[in-house]
Amino acid sequence: MSFYVKKISLITFSLFLLTTFIKCQTRDEILAGKIRVSPKASVSQTIGFTEVTINYSRPGVKGRKIWGGLVPYNKVWRAGANEATKITFSKNVRINGEKLAAGSYSFFAIPGDKEWTLIFNKIANQWGAFTYNELQDALRIKVKPTQSNFHEWLNYSFSNMNVQPSGKNNSAVVNLIWDKLKVPFKIEAVTSSN
Repeated sequence: MSFYVKKISLITFSLFLLTTFIKCQTRDEILAGKIRVSPKASVSQTIGFTEVTINYSRPGVKGRKIWGGLVPYNKVWRAGANEATKITFSKNVRINGEKLAAGSYSFFAIPGDKEWTLIFNKIANQWGAFTYNELQDALRIKVKPTQSNFHEWLNYSFSNMNVQPSGKNNSAVVNLIWDKLKVPFKIEAVTSSN
C-alpha cells in the first residue's frame, strides 16, 4: 500500500471514529436529559447607558392549556422553564416607575386572570420557584396582560424604544409573550436627574 493510501485510510478511519463518538455523545446526552426540551435563550438591550439582559428557558405550548392550567393562577411561577428567569441591569433602573438597583435578579410572576404581579427577587440563581422566598423580593409591581398573536414558544422581547441623545427619559418595554398572551412592563434608565 502506498503512503498516500495509508494516510487517506487513517484519516477516513479517524473521521469515522469522531462521527461515531459525536453521535453516541448526543444520544447519551438526550438519554441523560442534558438536551433541554425547553431550550435556553437570552435577549439583551441597551437602554440609554444601561444594559438589560434576560436569561430564560423557552417552554412550548404543545397543545396544552397554559394560563390557569400548566401555569396556575395566583401561584408564583418562574416566568419560564427550568431555572428561574434571570434579569440583569448594569445600572439603576425604574420598573413601571418604581426604583430598582443595578444587579441580577430572579424574575417571577404571579399570573391572574385580569392582573399579574411581577417579582424581582434578590436571589438571582434559583431552580424554578421551589425555594422562592418572598422576604428576598427587591420589587413587586402589578401589570395587566393583553391579548397577543399565538406564540408556541415563550419569548421575551423589547419594544417601544425611547432613546434620547441627552440620556434623559431613555426607556423600553419588555414583553413576556407566550400562547396568546403578552405581559408588558416598562424599564427606564435612571440618570442623575431622574
